[in-house]
Formats: sequence, C-alpha cells, structure tokens
Amino acid sequence: MEVLYERCAGLDVHKESVYICVLLGQGRDLRKLKRKFGTFPHQLLELSKWLVELGVTHVLMESTGVYWMPIYDVLEGHMEIVVGNAQHIMHVPGRKTDESDAEWLAKLLRCGLIKPSFVPPREFRDLRQLTRYRRSQIQARSSEQNRVEKNLQIAGVKLSSVASDIFGVSGTLMLKQIATGQTDPSKLASLARGTLRKKMPALEQAFSGTIREHTQKLIEIQMEQLNRIECTIAEVELKLAERAKPLEDAISRLDQIPGVDRTVALDILAESGTDMSPWETHRQFAAMSGLAPANYISAGKRLKNRSRRGNPYLKSILVQAASAAIRKNGSYYQAKFAKLKQRRGHKRALLAIAHAMLVAIYHMLKRGTDYEELSANHVANHETVRQKASLVRQLEQLGYSVSLSPTQLPT
Repeated sequence: MEVLYERCAGLDVHKESVYICVLLGQGRDLRKLKRKFGTFPHQLLELSKWLVELGVTHVLMESTGVYWMPIYDVLEGHMEIVVGNAQHIMHVPGRKTDESDAEWLAKLLRCGLIKPSFVPPREFRDLRQLTRYRRSQIQARSSEQNRVEKNLQIAGVKLSSVASDIFGVSGTLMLKQIATGQTDPSKLASLARGTLRKKMPALEQAFSGTIREHTQKLIEIQMEQLNRIECTIAEVELKLAERAKPLEDAISRLDQIPGVDRTVALDILAESGTDMSPWETHRQFAAMSGLAPANYISAGKRLKNRSRRGNPYLKSILVQAASAAIRKNGSYYQAKFAKLKQRRGHKRALLAIAHAMLVAIYHMLKRGTDYEELSANHVANHETVRQKASLVRQLEQLGYSVSLSPTQLPT
C-alpha cells in the first residue's frame, strides 16, 4: 500500500496516559518508536517536544471523550493533527488490539486510510464550549420547572390548568408566596396580573387544595435553584456577547433567515465556524451536521433512508430553527414544508427544511451573500413545472409526440 507520510505517529489517548507509536521512513529503513506519557500539562509539553525533535509531520488520535482536546491544543501549530472518528477506525479491517492501538493508528495514518474529523479553530472551540453550556443550563431550567409543576400536581394545586405559563409574571409571584408559607387561595389568586385577573375565581379553586409545609419547603428550594440557573445563564450570555463582537457580520447575515435569530445564529457559527473551505460542497457540510441521508443503495434500490450520524448539536439547532421557520406565513420554507408533509410526514418534512436551511447557510457564509427569500410562489411554480414534465413523459412513453403551447385566456 502506498505510503503518504514517512514521519507520522499514532496516539492512543486515555484519561491518565497517552501511548505513542512513531513510524519513521519506509521499507527496510522503517523505524518504529514507542513511548508512554502522562497527561499532566508538563508531561504533554514533553510529548510535544519529543515529536517535534523526531520531525513528525502528522499525528492521528481518536475523537473519543474529551481527553484528546488538551493534546490537540499542545500539538496545534507544530504538526498536522488528524482527529479520526472512532467508528470509522473500528470499521477498517486489521489486527487492532488493546496492546497495539497506537501502532495501528500510526499505520492507518501512514497510508491515509482515515478521513479527518472537522475541528474548528481555537476561538470557535472556546465559543462552542460557551454555547453548549448555555444550552445545557436552559435544559436544566426546563427540567427544574417540570419538577415544580409535578410537585404542584401532587399537592393538588391546579395552577397549570388555569394559567398557560405558571412561570410567567403572575405564576412566579404565586410560587414565591407559596414558598414563604402563604396558602390562602384568595390572596394567592389576587397576585394575578394582566389578563389572568379575569380568571381569579378559577385561580381560587385551583389553590383550594391543602398545601402542606413539606410542599412549601420543596418549592422554596426549587425556586432558589431556578434563580441560580437564571443567574448562570445571564453570566454566560454576557461572555457570549463579548465573543460575538468579531462575528457581527456573519450573525447579522444569518439573522435574515426565517426561524433564525441572533442566538440561533451564534449557536450555528459556534459549531461550524465562518470558514466553509473544509467542505468542498454543501453535501459534505450536510453530512457533517447529520442532516444528509445515508447512502444504502444496492441494485439501484435505496434500502434505507435514515439520516447519517453527524454533529448532534448542530442538527438539533437547525431542526429547532426549522420548526420556527415553517410558522412564518407566506415564506418559502412554510410552503415547502406543507408540500413535503403530504408525502413524507411531519418529521421527515421538518428534517428536509432543516437541510434546506443548512444549504442556504453554507452558500451565504461561503460567498458572503445575504439571504434571498424565494416566497411561497416559488414552490407552486416549481410544482407546476414538475407536474408538466411528468405528464409529458407519460404521454411519450405511450408513443405520442407532445408539443405544448400556452392557452389564450379569455379577456
């Protein structure tokens, strides 16, 4: 097999150790060097110095867990780093064992058998940590709110049956009063604000159950936890605002897309970056995001049509944006979704819209252009052209020569 890199290394990374196999030269002059390093900062610096002294130009390690990240930071700039997908490495046939992981990785890299995974520049890796942490805190807030609602139901408090949002202005005031020991239904109902005041009689009935001291204390703890989460989210938002300043142009451009606001735009950029050069086509970009259908074709038949596995964070962000985009009246995405839903169902149609949005994002970032709204008429016109071509093809298959000319509409 052809040797692509004469000075390469495979790194088998663990939590407390890194096993390295360096391959130098080729043929009879091939040298094989093996060493083990710890993962403390000074030990990783020794690892980097050793590889640089040997003149290693390429290294390969698996993208399992987060243990590869500090090693990537230490080696970045000194040599080309290939972070391989563990599933791809596992599927390459060979004699891989626990004892020879590093050597096997070096051999795969030496022959160019592993396609590198996308690793964004350092500034986007830092931004990605912040955006992912914000999403995790928002999810934690939702989970805590669900626990509060669960405890209210156990106590027989039917606040959610009257108020559409129990964590709105009125609901929050009522929950805080319950946490302080207030259980009088009329006093709790009087805390209603805005249009909810029209439902005060129903609110009194909702609070007519017995709210025990145990429930009051539990809600007090949970409301304090929600407050801490809100403070954490606000602090992360401040840090993200500073990080977003250099990306203002790209954020403003993506903000033009239906269903994408500034928060979603920043989340997308944190996962993909602003440079589209790592992907030659939008199809490769879609495959990275997990929104491209997998290829399972045999004898001209597609056996499966599931989306391939990709970046789960970017995929969920785009599906969420697609859910908002299809609600904008008169938009291209809404019309396309309605058409696809008839044939493919809600979920697959939503994934198709997310894929269409991803293609638009790819070309906007690559060309530096603004979003162009096609409108719902574009879908209708495209369907007319498609239907006309289909009917002509059917007539030709029956042996007819077809010539089309538009009819003159009466004035």
